[in-house]
Amino acid sequence: MARSHGERKGTRKKLSKQKRARGLSPISKAIQQFEPGESVHIRIDPSVHKGMPHQRFHGMTGKVIGERGRAFIVEISDGKRKRKKVKALFIRAEHLSPQIQSPPIIASSQQPIGR
Repeated sequence: MARSHGERKGTRKKLSKQKRARGLSPISKAIQQFEPGESVHIRIDPSVHKGMPHQRFHGMTGKVIGERGRAFIVEISDGKRKRKKVKALFIRAEHLSPQIQSPPIIASSQQPIGR
C-alpha cells in the first residue's frame, strides 16, 4: 500500500483532543484580538481546519506583526544555529493564545526575614 504524504501525516497524538475536550472550541477563542508586537503561543486546535499552521510550528512562540483578513501574521524564528530564518505565518486566532507575562522576581537575599 502506498504511503500517505498528507498535511496531517504523523500527527495522531499531536492533533487529537482529550476525551472531555472534544467537539468545537468556545467562540471566545475565535474572536480574540491581538495587537502588533504582542507575543503569542501557537497551539493548534484540531477541531478548526481553517487558518491552521503546519504541525511543525505547534508549540512555538512568536510576535504578531499584523492582521490579514481574519488571520494574524505571526513572525517566528525557525531553524538551527547559523541556518536560523525569520518566517511569517498566517494563523487564525483559534490557534493562538496570548503569552502571559510573569511578575518580576524580587531577590530574597536583599532583606533577611526575621532579623
